[in-house]
Amino acid sequence: MSSTPAKLRSAALVSLSLLVLVSTMVTAQKKNIPWTEWSKKDAEKVLTDSPWAQTQIDTNLTEMFYAPTSPLGGAPNRSQRNVEGATNQEIKLTYHIRFFSARPVRQALARLYQLQESPDEERQRRLRTFAEMESKDAIILTVTFETPDGRYSGKLMQQFNSAVTAILKNKTFLEKNDGGRLFLSEYVPPGKDGFGARFIFAKQVGNKPYFDSNTKEVRFYCELSESLKLDMRFKVSDMMYNGKLEY
Repeated sequence: MSSTPAKLRSAALVSLSLLVLVSTMVTAQKKNIPWTEWSKKDAEKVLTDSPWAQTQIDTNLTEMFYAPTSPLGGAPNRSQRNVEGATNQEIKLTYHIRFFSARPVRQALARLYQLQESPDEERQRRLRTFAEMESKDAIILTVTFETPDGRYSGKLMQQFNSAVTAILKNKTFLEKNDGGRLFLSEYVPPGKDGFGARFIFAKQVGNKPYFDSNTKEVRFYCELSESLKLDMRFKVSDMMYNGKLEY
C-alpha cells in the first residue's frame, strides 16, 4: 500500500511550520526596527490598532429610514431634516483613542510627518525630541474623530470644543481591573496640531504610578454628552515597548 498521502501530509506540515517560523522571525525583526524606519502602514497601525491606540465605531441609525419631508412639517417630518436634508442611511462615527503620553504613539505621529513633509534638519531634531521624550508626570489620552457626513463632523467638533474640565472631571476616568478609578485632571479641546482633544490624568497617585505591569487592564471612559460616550479598554501587559511599560 502506497505511503504517498502520508508523505504529502508530512511535507505540508513541514511547509506550514516553516511559514509560521518565518512569519514569527519577520514579526520579531519588525519590533526592533527604529521608529525612524517605520513604513506608513506600520505607523498607521500603531495609531489605530495597537496596545496604545484603539478605534471606537458608533453607528447612528436615526437617518437610516426614509421619512418624507416638506416645508409644512407634520408627524412624519422633522424640522432638522427640512433644514439639513436626509441621508436615509446609517452613519458611522469613528473615534481614535490613543495614549498620547506613550512614546510609540508620538513616534508614529512623528514618522508620518517625516514621510509626508520631508522636514529639514532642525525640524528633524524637534521631531526626535517630541517622539522620544518621556512623559513622567501625566497620562495623556487624545481622541480624534471622523465621519463621512459633514453635518455630523460639525456637531462633533462643537461638542469637543465646548466641553470643559469642570463638567467632564466627574464623568471621565481611567479604571483599573480592580475597580480603582482615576478621574480627569484637565481637558484640552482639539487644537490646530491635529492631535485631537486631550484628556490629562495624574501619572502618580500617592507617590506611586497609578498602574504598572501588575495591572491587567485599564478602561478609559468619558461621557462627553448624553449622545457621546467614549468607552475603551486597553490590555496593560501588551503596552511594553523596548522592555518598559509605556503609557
